[in-house]
Parts: sequence; structure tokens; C-alpha cells
Amino acid sequence: MTEFGKVAVMLGGSSAEREISLKSGNAVLAGLLKAGVDAHPFDPAERPLAELTEFDRAFVVLHGRGGEDGTLQGALEHMNMPYTGSGVLGCALAMDKVRTKSLWAGQGLPTAAFEVAVAGQFKPETASQMLSRLGGKVMVKPANEGSSIGMAIAESGEQLAQAIAAAHEYDAEVLVEQWIDGPEYTVSILGEQALPAIEMQTDNAFYDYQAKYQSTETRYLCPCNLPESEEQELRTLALRAFRAVGASGWGRVDVMRTKDGRWQLLEVNTVPGMTETSLVPKAARAVGLDFQQLVTAILAQTAE
Repeated sequence: MTEFGKVAVMLGGSSAEREISLKSGNAVLAGLLKAGVDAHPFDPAERPLAELTEFDRAFVVLHGRGGEDGTLQGALEHMNMPYTGSGVLGCALAMDKVRTKSLWAGQGLPTAAFEVAVAGQFKPETASQMLSRLGGKVMVKPANEGSSIGMAIAESGEQLAQAIAAAHEYDAEVLVEQWIDGPEYTVSILGEQALPAIEMQTDNAFYDYQAKYQSTETRYLCPCNLPESEEQELRTLALRAFRAVGASGWGRVDVMRTKDGRWQLLEVNTVPGMTETSLVPKAARAVGLDFQQLVTAILAQTAE
């Protein structure tokens, strides 16, 4: 596929998600090469971005800070280099869980109640009151990390204070979100289309790092067995949530459903995992796109 020219597959990087990015990036690289694309690995942790001048476009598979937060996208735009996925604003907003949820709430989109613990301002002795305000059980998340890094459940003031302190090792802002007791779903976005939803089932306390990347027991249901009208409702909501943060191109929206059937938006991933067994490829297969076709379709967006 010579129409794409020489393609840099941006992988690795220096974020906490480096190892996952290397796996995703190498899978994308293999898929592009199989499709006949002149693709090459490019790890910005090992090479200066100035060396990108020898390439015609970039396929971004950098997860987390430095690759998914708008900084790389800004550099690529400064270099006038076409790249995959969301632009600077969409990446920066989606990476920040606190501002994403604030934006959704402002637009009337459903998302669980939350508070923010800021390093240097949060007082551990106030943890019990925070917990009480949020219903007695919460999920604690660093505002700008992915892959469930730094996440923990808290059901007591002591647990919450400890979880916030641990999350502050990753981020100055920590999201403390009301616990949602129900199944978790994800909806992949490709262009203007929401792909079939996937339900994730785990025997762990929540869909954590171990459930995502290490467990062989995690179950993925696609089709997810929702009635057609409810799946359409979920896909429409995911597209609205994706566009609300300025995301574009491709990505993934994570959602949970309460026991009484209400959808609750969790977050947007603008550079989701892309190994052959990741969630976006699973959803793509449900509409007849194999991995090679999927990565080619994503790359083709840079030429539109």
C-alpha cells in the first residue's frame, strides 16, 4: 500500500503503560506489514522526534502520558505530519478523567457522582466525610493514568485515605468516584460508527490491571446479549460521550450499568489497547473486520 508512504508506528514511550504500548505497537506493526504498508517501529523514548522527518505519517499506539494526552499530537501537528486518532484537545481532555466527567455532567450525560482529592490540599482526616457523601463505597483513580494503574476500592475512611495517598504517587489529582454496582461494557468507535458493545466479566473485585492483561478467566461477551434497543441506546450514548470531549478517528468508551438499568459513563480511551486480543479488535471482528483490515482502516483516516 504505497499510498501511505513510510509510516512510523509510535510505540513504547516512557509512561507507566510502556510495556502495554510495546505489545500494542508491535501487533499494529505486524498488521500493517502484512497489509503491505511500509511501516517501521518508532519509540520516542529511544529516538528524538526530529527523526520523524523521514516518515510520511504516524500511527500512534502510545498509551498514557506523552502519547495519549495531546503532547505528541501537538508535536506532530507542528511538524505537519498526519497521524491517527484524536487531535490535541480530544486527547488532552479524554486523558483527564476529572475534566471528562465534569464536561459530561455539564452536558447532561450520565456519569457517577465524584469528588477530587488534590495533592497538598486533601486532608486524610476528611476521608470519612467524603466517603459518606459518595454513598459509603468508592473507586479511587489517578486522574491521568490508564490501564487501571493506581486504582483501588475503598469502603472505610482509612482505606480511602490510603488509596488516595497511593494514587497520588501517579497524579496530583485523584478522582474519587461513587461505586457503581453493575456490569461493565465498552463501545469501540471507528470513524463515525459505534461498533458492537462488549461486556467484560471478571471474578475480581473490579476490571483491574490483572483482569485486563494477565487473567485467563476474564470473559468478553460480544454480542453482549443486550436487547437490540438497549444496545442501540448504549452505542448512541458512547458516540455522544466520545464527541463531547472532542475525540475523533477511533477510540473506546467505557460504561457501566447500575442494577436499576441506568448507564454511567466512565472514561474515553483515545489510544486503546491494540493487541490481537484487545477490545477494539474484538468489536471489529464482530462486524467482519479482521486485525489487518482494522489497522489499515485506522491508518486510512490520516489520508482523508
